[in-house]
Amino acid sequence: MNKSDYILREIEDKDIHNIHKGLSNPEITKYYDVHFSTLEETEEQMEWYRNLKKEGTGIWWGIYDKNDNQFCGAGGFNGLDKNHQKAEIGLWLLKEYWGKGILKEVFPQLFEKGFNNLNLNRIEGYVVSDNIKCKRALEKINFKYEGTMRECEIKKGEKISIDFYSILKSEWE
Repeated sequence: MNKSDYILREIEDKDIHNIHKGLSNPEITKYYDVHFSTLEETEEQMEWYRNLKKEGTGIWWGIYDKNDNQFCGAGGFNGLDKNHQKAEIGLWLLKEYWGKGILKEVFPQLFEKGFNNLNLNRIEGYVVSDNIKCKRALEKINFKYEGTMRECEIKKGEKISIDFYSILKSEWE
């Protein structure tokens, strides 16, 4: 496999400016449960990252361009269930990095960390049904569509459906 141009570094408190840059952009957060207008609001997300680690329910990394050390986005796992060896994957990129093939380079690194370091057997992805780009990206990296939870959430007064996907360790190896 080719050496990646992107590296993952565990998110730390000092990354708040990078996290705010992404999660304050409505185009990035369009399908997400979070959006932070101010740096102060972004502290809530930083607390979420800290709690994932403290409680052992997940871990997230910043995605950096190896060549210029620029922050490109973030990805990781939450909902980690050690008994059932599964977790939910999440990932977002700053808009200027969309369409550059970064996901193809970063997902194998996340799979390596999930399947090998965290001892997962199953990685799940939950995607708002209207988020066609994200669903296509998951399918390209061998996630299997498992179904749709119809009108299972309400966001801004709208009923939305969620599609769910998974990849198993045996399908990745």
